[in-house]
Amino acid sequence: MSQKPKILITNDDGITADGIWHLWNALKDKADVSIVAPAFQKSGVGLGLTLHKPITINPVKWENATPAWKVTGTPADCIRFGLRIVLKEKPDLIVSGINQGSNAGRNVLYSGTIGGVIEGTLRSIPGIAFSSVELNAPHYDRIEPYIYPLVQHILQHPLSKGTILNVNFPSQFETFKGLKLARQGKGLWVEEPDERLHPDGETYFWHGGTWEHHDEHEESDVALLSEGYISAVPIHVDELTDHRFFDERKTHFDAHFEDK
Repeated sequence: MSQKPKILITNDDGITADGIWHLWNALKDKADVSIVAPAFQKSGVGLGLTLHKPITINPVKWENATPAWKVTGTPADCIRFGLRIVLKEKPDLIVSGINQGSNAGRNVLYSGTIGGVIEGTLRSIPGIAFSSVELNAPHYDRIEPYIYPLVQHILQHPLSKGTILNVNFPSQFETFKGLKLARQGKGLWVEEPDERLHPDGETYFWHGGTWEHHDEHEESDVALLSEGYISAVPIHVDELTDHRFFDERKTHFDAHFEDK
């Protein structure tokens, strides 16, 4: 690619989050960057959309005169409105993050960071989601040097149609051992509600969670991250059909309901 690639940046931690600044900083000199991100924290919304209240889109002053907008919606809203209303040209790539917290294992099913790039790939725009396993104080400066090489690799060696790349960086390691293509793991955070009492006497709850371990494949992102490797999982969302079930059951299923 002779000219700079056009890259759209989003996230789910909100446009003021440290992670999105570091993602921009890693790409600003190598790409033609635009930013469309939630105005507020939107973690855990997945592919959710804002359907029951109005959405506003407002420009945000950003360094290097980078065009940036904040949207009072979800990451998926940001991509939809960004592509339809804000941007004049279709980007070559969508990148999301850097998320403050892991998106390894089955957490991807809830992640707004992942939701943003899935929304893009449904429109035939490839995407990479970046996350740090470290939740409290991510070392974004250590992550930055890996961002553009990964972006460059995907631009030069495109993902297959309907596939995103889910990249997670390990915590509690002084240096990363390397980068591995991985399988999506099975572990996930399960509910552990925090029950509290409102001054008016009503009981209410905050989401709490504890990590549920599974017997992980040695090439899963969960296993590799625990060993100090950066994991990169190709997640396919184009074809959602369970073909094994379809092939094995179609004849019997259709026959069973023929005369109903």
